[in-house]
Amino acid sequence: MAGLTAAAVAVVAFLAYQASASVPADLADQPRTPGTVAPSASASAGTKKPAKNPLAVPASSGTGERVVYALKDRRVWLVDGKNKALRTFTVAPSSVSPEPGAYAVTSRSGSVRGSDGVQIEHVVRFATVEDVTVGFSAALDGSMPAADPAKKTGGIRMKRADGDAMWTFASIGAKVVVVS
Repeated sequence: MAGLTAAAVAVVAFLAYQASASVPADLADQPRTPGTVAPSASASAGTKKPAKNPLAVPASSGTGERVVYALKDRRVWLVDGKNKALRTFTVAPSSVSPEPGAYAVTSRSGSVRGSDGVQIEHVVRFATVEDVTVGFSAALDGSMPAADPAKKTGGIRMKRADGDAMWTFASIGAKVVVVS
């Protein structure tokens, strides 16, 4: 009987080790606050789908070097020629959005006043919708306010550091892919 108990304890210990080794690093390092409960293994037992990485480049965005703008996620990826995201960041969308599809950077401006009156920098324009030019930019004051839906503006705002990265990455003619 003691041998069976020892074998059972060894099997449980091995299974516990396997379970802890398969936890993604970003989840394993998160501290738990008192009163929170870890997700139940039985809650997802019937649906064994691999977890989607929310920061992964959208599969529907094509291939090659490109800027990817996901409308629903309010996120941009700067993707190299090997389809690897060099950088990803959130943005504040404009009140006018382009349809999903492929575009090219048509013009750039180092520093101008936005259509909302805010001084902006690193403007990278790529589309026109309803006579409104749409492009990425960063406000000099660092703000990323929500666009006023009553005004037709095309400025997709980002943080200044992200604007610097966009400016360096997306020159005239660079591919911009908009996904839903």
